[in-house]
Amino acid sequence: GRKCQIAGMQNALLRTLAALALVALASCGRPQAVDTEGADPRVVQARGTLAESEQATIAIFQSASPSVVLVISGDPSGFSGEVGAGTGFVWDAAGHVVTNNHVVQGAQTVIRLPGGEDIPAEVIGRAPQYDVAVLRLQRAVGSPALPLGTSNDLQVGQAVFAIGNPFGFDRTITSGIVSALGRQLPTQEGREIADVIQTDAAINPGNSGGPLLDSAGRVIGVTTAIFSPSGAYAGVGFAVPIDTVARVVPQLIENGRAPIAGIGIEIGRAHV
Repeated sequence: GRKCQIAGMQNALLRTLAALALVALASCGRPQAVDTEGADPRVVQARGTLAESEQATIAIFQSASPSVVLVISGDPSGFSGEVGAGTGFVWDAAGHVVTNNHVVQGAQTVIRLPGGEDIPAEVIGRAPQYDVAVLRLQRAVGSPALPLGTSNDLQVGQAVFAIGNPFGFDRTITSGIVSALGRQLPTQEGREIADVIQTDAAINPGNSGGPLLDSAGRVIGVTTAIFSPSGAYAGVGFAVPIDTVARVVPQLIENGRAPIAGIGIEIGRAHV
């Protein structure tokens, strides 16, 4: 009789354990309520003042970006399937925009302002030997001309900033340094641009024709090409020096062309 009593107790214990196991399995995977009564809420820590370098970069972007535009060349309607996009910037109050020559290869060109408005533009001058072109908007846009610096006193290691539309992502700023000076850069015409600025600021397709700025917010170059086996950013970008651009642009505005100043051929770099 005692053996039966022990066996019954064991069976009851087994049934109890099985029931507990089923409860545990049923609750597995379901969020469990956490008793937070009495817990203190998390406090957001004050950020404090931005670093001086951060404030300087923000100021450069806020000042320059309203004068940087998206250049759409080709068939803006999209029917032909041939549309290119690059960057340009306001040169003067007369509605002139500077960009790269290789950006404006299409029959039609439209300037898209930072606010999204599209304005037809006419290409009034090209200098393929410098990869520079000038467009004239149908009307003034009110955006100020970017201040010009000089490229003859640049130093390797100084900070630079590029603003453009890489891959169509408008008004993008990247930063870096002057990586080298005095580079020779071939153009699509088979000639070389002298004294080109090399930078590690990220430059990608769509950045072409955008301003390269110094830490004072002055234009010291026009981004034009990258060196990359893949065609995307690889840390080596190039900009036409502003001293060259500032000499060529007035001639393009007045005459539509600029004199050729040298011939050279080199292969192996890709325009953006």
